[in-house]
Parts: sequence; C-alpha cells; structure tokens
Amino acid sequence: MRYLTVGRFARSHARCCVTSDAQERADLAEILGRCRYGDALAWEALVRQFQSRVYGIAFHYVGDAEDARDLAQEIFVRVYRRLDSCADEHMFLPWLVRISRNACIDFLRRRKGRPVAAECSEEDLARSRAPGLNPEEHCAADFRSRLIYRAFRRLTALNREVILLREILELPLEQIAGLLSIPLGTVKSRISRARVELAQRVTALGLQPDDSG
Repeated sequence: MRYLTVGRFARSHARCCVTSDAQERADLAEILGRCRYGDALAWEALVRQFQSRVYGIAFHYVGDAEDARDLAQEIFVRVYRRLDSCADEHMFLPWLVRISRNACIDFLRRRKGRPVAAECSEEDLARSRAPGLNPEEHCAADFRSRLIYRAFRRLTALNREVILLREILELPLEQIAGLLSIPLGTVKSRISRARVELAQRVTALGLQPDDSG
C-alpha cells in the first residue's frame, strides 16, 4: 500500500493538460516557422498540440469550464498575434504559460466579484481520466479527481499558482522564478509551503490511500 504524492495528487486531476515532452518537441521549430509564414495547417497543428494545456491553465485559474474554454480561445488569439516575439522554440512553453497567465489575470480583474464554480463538471472529470482504465478504476479516479480539485481550489492564491506551475505544468524552478519575477529561493520556499498545504487539505477532505500500485 502506498500513498499518492503531492505531485501525483495534482497531475491526476490535470492529465488533460500534460502531454509528453517528446511529442511537444517534435517538429516544434518547423511548426512555429510555418506559422510565422501564415501556414493555416501549421497553426491548427500548434493549437492541437497545446490546446489541452492552455485549457488546463485557464481552468485552474478561473475555476469554471465555460469561462476556461472562452479564455483558451482568447489566449490563442494573443499567441497568434505575438508569435514573432518568441524566437526560440525551446522557450515556447514558458512563453505560452506567461501569455496564458496574463490573460487569466486580466480575465479575473474583469470578472471581479462574479462567483466561481465550486466543483468540476462531469465533462471536465472525463477529460482528466487516464486512458485504458476499467469502470472500477474510472470510479476511483473520479473520486480522487473531485477531492484533489476541491483541495486545490481551497489553497491560497499564491500556493495554488505555484502548484499549477510546478506540479501540473512541471516548469523548471528557474522558469517559475522568471515568470513570477521572484528569486529562486523564494520559489523553492513557496513550493514547499504549497505542497504542505495541499497535502493537509487533501487529507482533511478524506483522500484514501492509493492501492493501485
């Protein structure tokens, strides 16, 4: 019997926005180059490759599926207009995250006091499931996903953001420091505190040991 780690807590809810690094790196430079020359098919390929990740970022910031879908479209409009400003394909992901984060912050400022959804919809939970699970495993995954999401939404705003950037998007510490404009040591301490808070909140909500492995 073993317990889920904090990283697995977060990633089990956000599988839809985590794809393999090898897949993302494959031909990215060529795709970006073709996009800059106005190749519509290349742009469609770029959107397909990153749309789940962008939606996941938006959803974790705004907490509402419909708003996240609308916001994802807005983010890709910004990406398209600013594509020339990203010259290095190796920095595309942190550049994309920065644009997504800024768009989410702008949205939250516009929304002001409008209430945020408290739970995931069935559709969002279905998108977060791992492929190939049997019905019993799907049931367990749904239970964990709901619990993890509830715990995640109860984190402080600072802790929720660093969990998103580090545990879900798996950005390097240096990139997180640059994105948030804070020292590397501060990033490390924030992540440590965020992991503790997430673990405490998940435990308080009653997550059971993971018997799957």
